[in-house]
Amino acid sequence: MTTSKEQLKRAVLWQPESDNKARCYLCNFRCLIPEGKYGHCAVRQNVNGTLRSLNYDSVCAANPDPIEKKPLFHFQPGTRSFSIACPGCNFQCTFCQNWQISQMALKYHQLEGEPIPPEKIVAAAQRSSCCSIAYTYTEPTIFMELCEETGKLAKQQGLTNVFVSNGYMTKEAVDFSAEWLDGINIDLKAFSDKYYKDLCNARLQPVLETIKYIAKETDIWVELTTLIVPDQNDSDDELKALAEFIANEAGPEVPWHISRFFPAYEMDGGSATPPETLERAMEIGKQAGLKYIYVGNLPGSNAESTFCPSCGEKVIDRISYIIRRNNIKHGACPSCSEKIPGFELG
Repeated sequence: MTTSKEQLKRAVLWQPESDNKARCYLCNFRCLIPEGKYGHCAVRQNVNGTLRSLNYDSVCAANPDPIEKKPLFHFQPGTRSFSIACPGCNFQCTFCQNWQISQMALKYHQLEGEPIPPEKIVAAAQRSSCCSIAYTYTEPTIFMELCEETGKLAKQQGLTNVFVSNGYMTKEAVDFSAEWLDGINIDLKAFSDKYYKDLCNARLQPVLETIKYIAKETDIWVELTTLIVPDQNDSDDELKALAEFIANEAGPEVPWHISRFFPAYEMDGGSATPPETLERAMEIGKQAGLKYIYVGNLPGSNAESTFCPSCGEKVIDRISYIIRRNNIKHGACPSCSEKIPGFELG
């Protein structure tokens, strides 16, 4: 059975404009979409003056993951998160590792997936002994309709909700989700507008504004990730400016995940990030005053565990996505009682 355009899910966060156009307020592109046309993400369409979601019934991934894989290291550590995605994205990153599900909607209007209703998603999460549902793999903002319905039901069943996002969501979208969204990891991809324009077809400033707003004005737990791409965003000056932004505008307690780049998609001919670059970025972060810095995609790294910033005690012994020991007691270091910020740490 095929679905007519009029039967498609009515989108959230938009307003009608003159000449039968629709203004989308979901992300900071704030697309003004003529009748019959698509938004920047290619998964929202103006159908006879009404904005419709094209990917609501296209769940393209559903898996239980360690919450540390998001990565979220200060959010219910050691638990599993049921991770879902729908196809599409509002960015076009040249290095995307999930391009098969994020970019095909824009290039070919392919929206492959399975219609899984919120009730079944929540039930699957419970069967998998997950404590949360993660909206991830692609940009969750562009399937906000499914996120909202699933998120509210998950909260009723005692589950939490987390986003893994590029941070381009509007303040309206943040406020819209604040009731049921508990945590978020935002990719702060670089500290250069040129990088965002050339490699992601986006802009830097909206991401910075989103980070500041969520960190300072909401109760949503936030962690940040930067993929270090050789010769693109790895200069000392840029890393210093990025780390100082986190410390000054988001807060020194916000965890910063430094991730190793591996060639992918349109940048598959490049080289992986040298380990010494990640070590240098970590040192720059420490000099900026960041208290919790982690290195990802580097097997054998000693920078995956959580240490008390006051006394140096290893409070969470972690290797890759596995927690070998969580020593945090009542949200604090067991040795010196320093508060370790996060969500349900132990």
